[in-house]
Amino acid sequence: MRPDRIEPGPGQESVWDYPRPPRVEPVAQRVRVVMDGKVLADTSRALRVLETAGPPVYYVPRDDVRMEHLERGAHRTTCEWKGPASYYGYRRSGRAIEDLAWSYERPNHGFAAIAGHLAFYARRVDEAWVGDERVTPQPGDFYGGWITSWVVGPFKGEPGSFGW
Repeated sequence: MRPDRIEPGPGQESVWDYPRPPRVEPVAQRVRVVMDGKVLADTSRALRVLETAGPPVYYVPRDDVRMEHLERGAHRTTCEWKGPASYYGYRRSGRAIEDLAWSYERPNHGFAAIAGHLAFYARRVDEAWVGDERVTPQPGDFYGGWITSWVVGPFKGEPGSFGW
């Protein structure tokens, strides 16, 4: 049984007001990902995917990612909405992190906007930022949402949330 929806305050949004199926929308703020003290991704052209009960997932255009530090891995998954996903690992200065980011190379109908973009797991990067706010990773190991002060839950991934 899920806990009650948290009522959003001024300037906040509830993940329980996000649609199902998910919606893709542009992001007005700058989005950055930092690894080893260096910017790995930096864009003012990010998109976010909003899905009921999950914090937004931010997608960065591939042109705004330092792809020389990423390599495609063998891991693959399929989203019922977005389609098949490919994963990328991080390689730099002897550091290796599997499945740091993912991409929908050929997304399903309705999600064409995220083709050519990468999403990063906030819990696997050193820093993830939306505007001037450092994000908190979505709970659990499965989902890749980014929690900011303007998003309230409860969120999928928290203990007891299986099946929401």
